[in-house]
Amino acid sequence: MAKIAHIDLGEFPLLLAPMEDVSDPPFRYVCKQHGADMMYTEFISSEGLIRDAAKSVHKLDIFEYERPIGIQLFGGDIGSMREAALIAEAVKPDLIDINYGCPVKAVACKGAGAALLQDIPKMVKMTEEIVKAVKLPVTVKTRLGWDESTKNIVEVAERLQDIGIKALSVHGRTRKQMYKGPADWTLIGEIKKNPRMHIPIFGNGDVDSPETAKLLRERYGVDGLMIGRASIGYPWIFNEIKHFIKTGEKLSAPGINDRVDVCRIHLDKSIEWKGPRVGIFEMRRHYTNYFKGLDHFKEYRTRLVTTESIDEIHDILEQVRGRYSELLLV
Repeated sequence: MAKIAHIDLGEFPLLLAPMEDVSDPPFRYVCKQHGADMMYTEFISSEGLIRDAAKSVHKLDIFEYERPIGIQLFGGDIGSMREAALIAEAVKPDLIDINYGCPVKAVACKGAGAALLQDIPKMVKMTEEIVKAVKLPVTVKTRLGWDESTKNIVEVAERLQDIGIKALSVHGRTRKQMYKGPADWTLIGEIKKNPRMHIPIFGNGDVDSPETAKLLRERYGVDGLMIGRASIGYPWIFNEIKHFIKTGEKLSAPGINDRVDVCRIHLDKSIEWKGPRVGIFEMRRHYTNYFKGLDHFKEYRTRLVTTESIDEIHDILEQVRGRYSELLLV
């Protein structure tokens, strides 16, 4: 049974990774519907929150059906992160998560995200200040290290636990690797096996199928898995993994009706949360993923990403349903 402080996540929870421009409320809605046990907001800039920047504040939106939900913060200044954590706490999430893993230059070059892997004392101090400042559980997401020569996550995990974090999620790559090459789970397994560790350890990186998920659980003993890119356009992965771990059997892949239905729900939620113009625009990045593998889908995608009419988008999606239902029956 995995528990983050008082939050009971069940026997082997599956967490939706925070992903910039992806894990917003509309996407979280469809993931929750398909088995995600714990979710996080997109990462939110501490400086943006303090300045009351509209984009950052908008990301604080959370809904009761999403619980348990964590707000993830990133920043390079300890005082700003402490203040941002208090602002985030006021909207009543279930926990505050600190991002020490984002590898992108725009974040790391400002001394935030994975950049803190180059300054572990500062990382520990920042975490300690946030733990002291808020009453909510504080968790951390990070990577194995900055590069091959600094893979010190086993020691870092102990130090973060010692100053009060309630769970740790580790992506099995260094910052230098970005998202390239296979994730290395051996050090994640070492953290979990460390007799000093008693908080939940969640593994992240290359969790892309039920078979992989089961193997990682059995081989490395983690308390749960965090799933990122494999869920984009495929929220079914959460329930597929749960079913396979429980029964050893694979669920049937979603058919065209499932794909169209969930895509439509995602679109409607996007419009509801962001308004028609932005909702339609930001949904465009998801169509290819929802209909991956369908022959000759490009002509439909071109129409989906160029129209600005809600009714027309729904009509195109129904045409997709009709065409591929017929093809699949042949």
